[in-house]
Amino acid sequence: MDNITRETLLITQEECAEVTQAISKVFRFGMDAQYPAGAPTNKQRLEEELGDLQAMILILSQKGIINMKSVELAAEAKVEKLKKWSNIL
Repeated sequence: MDNITRETLLITQEECAEVTQAISKVFRFGMDAQYPAGAPTNKQRLEEELGDLQAMILILSQKGIINMKSVELAAEAKVEKLKKWSNIL
């Protein structure tokens, strides 16, 4: 694995952890909570972290590290599983 691939994957991993942390804050304190006062809400922080992760997915695709069509097919398969096994859809 070359250094560019390694760094790109590492940054993606860090962004995944930041999404996890943002979701944890929503569960603990609610979507509209702000800390400190005047800071972005937990919802806004979650949206920012998801945007950062989405950017990394795009970069992984642009660098040829992943195939976006494969990602899209996996996403479609996940939606079908959720329709069957979850109440969110």
